[in-house]
Amino acid sequence: MLTIKVLGTGCPNCQKVEANTREAVTMFRPDGGYELIKVTDPVEIGEYVLRTPGLMINDTVVCEGRIPHASEIMTWMANALETS
Repeated sequence: MLTIKVLGTGCPNCQKVEANTREAVTMFRPDGGYELIKVTDPVEIGEYVLRTPGLMINDTVVCEGRIPHASEIMTWMANALETS
């Protein structure tokens, strides 16, 4: 199972990262399922990244301060499944 966290306060860029992540999950359909968590608390976000939006997969920061494409997110999901 993948645990995916979208880190951001809800700005348009953070919303786009969430949308791209949902698109990637829909296309990739990870074995074992997934949990998508939105982290909006600035204190908690600061524990992981300095710039938003951020994206974590299985407690590893994979992206910070930019909007990744769905294809990139699918690659990160595949890598996370291989290492788990």
